[in-house]
Amino acid sequence: MTVFQALLLGLVQGLTEFLPVSSSGHLVLLQRLMNVNLGRVDMLFDLTLHLGTLFAVCVVFRKKIIQLFKRPFKTLLYLVFATVPAAVAGLLFDDFIDDIFFGGRFLWVGFAATAVLLAAAQIKERKIAGRLPLKFGSAFGMGLAQAVAVIPGISRSGATVAAGILLGRNREEVADFSFLLSIPIILGSFVVGIIKGIYNGELADCFAQYGSGLGFSVAVSVMAAAIAGLFAIKIMIKCISSAKYTPFIIYLCMLSVTCAGLTVAGIL
Repeated sequence: MTVFQALLLGLVQGLTEFLPVSSSGHLVLLQRLMNVNLGRVDMLFDLTLHLGTLFAVCVVFRKKIIQLFKRPFKTLLYLVFATVPAAVAGLLFDDFIDDIFFGGRFLWVGFAATAVLLAAAQIKERKIAGRLPLKFGSAFGMGLAQAVAVIPGISRSGATVAAGILLGRNREEVADFSFLLSIPIILGSFVVGIIKGIYNGELADCFAQYGSGLGFSVAVSVMAAAIAGLFAIKIMIKCISSAKYTPFIIYLCMLSVTCAGLTVAGIL
């Protein structure tokens, strides 16, 4: 892993975590095309890249995060219940999903599914311009969409925003809730990953094998992910406010076709 590769992975993670194009799918694809085999370092980089994007969303939504802990705590309760499906899916099916989707051979399915969701949300928004406030049922529906997004290629932000809009909710509330919903999942994944890494010795092995050079590469990737994440959040907020997802739909369709071709060719 070179510093350039760490920088590139950080930029891709930061941009694609919040844009509706799937960060996990892009990272898998990029690593395959770059022929980067991270081995044990893969776990460490995955954790730290998400830490960078967590910093970005906390900076942008710092005021709304503070509001969560003020009465009547409605949004906080919504977040707790909406986080449960993804937490359960991650704990129960993480290894199964890794086995099925390892190497990116089904990435084209996830990218195509995200494109369909965004197209449906855009059509729905243009037809009725839903303005209903977020309720428990719609918040939980967005949580279920986030759980499905554990599959590589399906965008977490795209799935949650599309779910909220398809349920007829106010798109500004949907946008805020989607970003806030990413915080407990990213933080929870980081904490669980760190505990696992310490318990099975992978973290110690990583630094023992690669030394200080690994620490520098990790730092570069985290900073890149944080800066790119700040940029991506601003873009996504504008896209949601205007309900225009066509560029992302076209991009995902092209990416899906490309991945399908790479799969047939035996590259993925």
